[in-house]
Amino acid sequence: MGANHAHPPSSRRTVMAGLAVLVPLAIITLAGLLWLWPDGTVSTGTARSIEQSSVQRVTGTITGVTLKKCPAAPEGAPQPDPATCGNADVRVEGGQSVTLRLPSGPGAQHFAAGDDVILLRDADGNHQISDHDRSTPLWLFGAAFALAVIAFGRWRGVTALVGLAVTFVLLLTFVIPGILEGEPPLLVAIVGASAIMLLVLYLTHGFSLATSMAVLGTLASLALTGLLSYGALGFARLNGITDDSALALDMSLKIDTQGLLLASIIIGALGVLDDVTVTQAVTVAELAHANPSYGFARLYRAAGRIGRAHIASVINTIILAYAGASLPLLLLFSIGRQPLGEVLTTPVIAQEIVRSIVGTLGLIAAVPITTALAALTASRHHPEEDVQEPPARRDAQESFFTPHSHQHGPAQSPPERPARHRRRAST
Repeated sequence: MGANHAHPPSSRRTVMAGLAVLVPLAIITLAGLLWLWPDGTVSTGTARSIEQSSVQRVTGTITGVTLKKCPAAPEGAPQPDPATCGNADVRVEGGQSVTLRLPSGPGAQHFAAGDDVILLRDADGNHQISDHDRSTPLWLFGAAFALAVIAFGRWRGVTALVGLAVTFVLLLTFVIPGILEGEPPLLVAIVGASAIMLLVLYLTHGFSLATSMAVLGTLASLALTGLLSYGALGFARLNGITDDSALALDMSLKIDTQGLLLASIIIGALGVLDDVTVTQAVTVAELAHANPSYGFARLYRAAGRIGRAHIASVINTIILAYAGASLPLLLLFSIGRQPLGEVLTTPVIAQEIVRSIVGTLGLIAAVPITTALAALTASRHHPEEDVQEPPARRDAQESFFTPHSHQHGPAQSPPERPARHRRRAST
């Protein structure tokens, strides 16, 4: 029995070492939040150059649709959809009724009576149908999502939803405004990711040793991901400008687009890293609870096998996610019959390749780092003792699978049963 508590100071030393890292990290993160927190003085002069301040978005409901014959399209031009030619009677919020032309042209949506729509109203009071109003369906989806999470996770699901809300609050009130105010995007992303990591992980999973090891593993893997991203973008000569949105930000707000790309990689990597690190830390804790005699080496090997299986599936998930998001672009490249080498070297594809590879390398590093940290704190004896366990503990583990003749010392016969038990067995 005493072997199970052979060296408790080892775990205490590991806990103190973890606190020596976590406490300064929390203090530095808090200081960074206070230093970089936006004060609301976004450069409105430059911001208005990319937004239409004179156009107001209002909601309305279509009360009727009158279709008409579509005009003849020029030769070679795509033919218009007959369902988009005509007028719609719309009741605008406030009770006003107007008759508006249905949006037409390539990609135009279909509208019918009863549809809630978004209207654009200019300074002269003229309206134009812009899009469907999706606020009600999105609220219903959100409610269904929250109910499913709470029904399955119960109190843990509630804390997960609160953590999700914290993530959105920090992104919308700190990260995005801070970048718009001209702060370095990479620095803002590092501070924001650290704050999200500390708040969400502890809020969702509680203040425990396993959570602390997951935080440390996430921090180390995130730092490695940032260094790899910085080197990869410089080596591949990517400046972050791959579409009209990035070009508009670079021209209007003078934002460091390469730093913005680095920030997006770090924040995106955090969303997957915390999944891997928490899984590894909890796995080690459960293995140690189920097998108290396991030391560092056994815990590391067992949890490492689980981590490798997890990483194998996550890598495929990452690639499929990027492929799905870029599917229209891939189709355009396929139609253009460009050689594969030319497609892969275009800035937009090369950027996603670098993002995928760097994120995957960070994930791969997260498994051994977090597993080692968790195994150090969960094992009840020194790592070197796991190679040669005390005889009493090894006998206790192997007695179910091995005969008693394998025990150390002279073999002993099982104690003889009383006479009344022998008589009962013979009958």
